[in-house]
Amino acid sequence: MTWTSLNAGIALPEIFLLCATCALLLIDLFVSDARRGVTHVLALLVLAVTGVLLYAGYTSAPQLAFSDMFVADPIATLAKGGMVLGVALVLIYGRSYAADRGIFKGELYSLTLFSLAGMMVMASAVNLLTLYVGLELLSLSLYALVALQRDSVNATESAMKYFVLGALASGMLLYGMSMVYGATGSLNVLEIGHRLLVGEGNRLLAVFGLVFVVTGIAFKLGAVPFHMWVPDVYHGAPTVITQLIGSAPKLAAYAFIIRLLAQALEGFAPDWRGMLIVLAVLSLAIGNLSAIAQTNIKRMFAYSTISHMGFLLLGILVANPVGYSASFFYAFTYVLTAAAGFGLVMLLARNGFEADQLDDYKGLARKHPWFGFMMLMVMFSMAGIPVFVGFFAKLAVLKAVVNLGLVWLAVFAVMMSLIGAFYYLRVVKVMYFDEPAGEITLSGSLFAKVVLSLNCLALLVLGLFPNTLLTALADAVSFSLPL
Repeated sequence: MTWTSLNAGIALPEIFLLCATCALLLIDLFVSDARRGVTHVLALLVLAVTGVLLYAGYTSAPQLAFSDMFVADPIATLAKGGMVLGVALVLIYGRSYAADRGIFKGELYSLTLFSLAGMMVMASAVNLLTLYVGLELLSLSLYALVALQRDSVNATESAMKYFVLGALASGMLLYGMSMVYGATGSLNVLEIGHRLLVGEGNRLLAVFGLVFVVTGIAFKLGAVPFHMWVPDVYHGAPTVITQLIGSAPKLAAYAFIIRLLAQALEGFAPDWRGMLIVLAVLSLAIGNLSAIAQTNIKRMFAYSTISHMGFLLLGILVANPVGYSASFFYAFTYVLTAAAGFGLVMLLARNGFEADQLDDYKGLARKHPWFGFMMLMVMFSMAGIPVFVGFFAKLAVLKAVVNLGLVWLAVFAVMMSLIGAFYYLRVVKVMYFDEPAGEITLSGSLFAKVVLSLNCLALLVLGLFPNTLLTALADAVSFSLPL
């Protein structure tokens, strides 16, 4: 093996991100609290350069590196672009929020960037060990970020619960991966897929491994019945961290599923389709029904996330490029929608006030019509109301499910979406028709407000012109999966 054979150049965005994050960690040691804004600007600069490197390295032909453990293909590159954007929105929206709560520190930026590195490794990993390393880098960073507000009992409790359940999920996933390795004799995702398709290896052992792999994935996605950590972590974590957990990692989870199920275990599609149908049905039902009872908007978003993950699984279980591209579109647009939703929650929050109760939004549209309208667009998009991008994301997934012949499943998903529309429209009703309970003030810089407005307007623009993004993601799937 030589340096040339490693072909390390295709991993330049990840290499730069890791080196720059380590440098940022050192620089932050010499920055006083009063000048912490320097760290913030440098972190955004690191994200901008990473995005440029991703764009410069985009190629439609998949390229392997590091002894076939790492791949740069269109799925990975576009997913990473969405992750970088999602993390940048977290840092932009969360600056004032973090400063008010004493977590405007170097740890916030370094751990956030390390979590991004984990996500990017997950997107490009084509080896079971590399996939696991990327997942753990993401998970460990998130555990620490949830506990960043150390004087908060809720945050500490949530971090502990997240850590314990996350460790359990990691153990199951690792156990499943070890069974797949034992059955096929390979850790390479592409080699595993080939051997299972031609009938080599121990099929029974691989099926047992598949069960644990799907269970681990369901834990990480927060799909029912492995969703117990989601509401408590969303509620207990500082909102800036909740935004991080609820946005960019969804794209990493999508790429993770594609590597494991669509590439390594493609030959078992009829087996994992049945399991995903159960997970999707339970997630859509429990997520939407539980969200109705919530009066805390962060818990409401948590249960709605569970139902959205049900929709994501609907596209995956179709097990063909149409379904995979529909799920990719769903995950991509969900990152933008969730970022806007949590950004608006932080905009209304101030020191000592979290703005996490539905009553806190009473009369928002009268006091601040523009941001009331922005929240309306977010709610309409999440509910899947036409013109907004959420509608086309759900439509793409449902079309793929119907084409597979699972009409009953599509009808069930539509019914659950109608139930879900109730709690989204309740937020709109509170903003537009209820009297303000008190003074409503907005925090955040002008830059954050402008970016947040553009983020919300993007939900409308992408809804008016969904085909450009949908076609790009469909092409990415078709270029990547024949590898």
